[in-house]
Amino acid sequence: MNSTRITVSLTCIECKMRNYPITKRREQKVEIKKFCKTCGKHTLHRDAK
Repeated sequence: MNSTRITVSLTCIECKMRNYPITKRREQKVEIKKFCKTCGKHTLHRDAK
């Protein structure tokens, strides 16, 4: 098994700002509810390259 990890940014789905850099496996999809400084509230963040 080759578990190659890549670095991606989490992007807010409301304002489209890239806020949090994370590492993940290449085939994994990430959706986390995090605080967005631009929106000023907790919003869903998805991975973006």
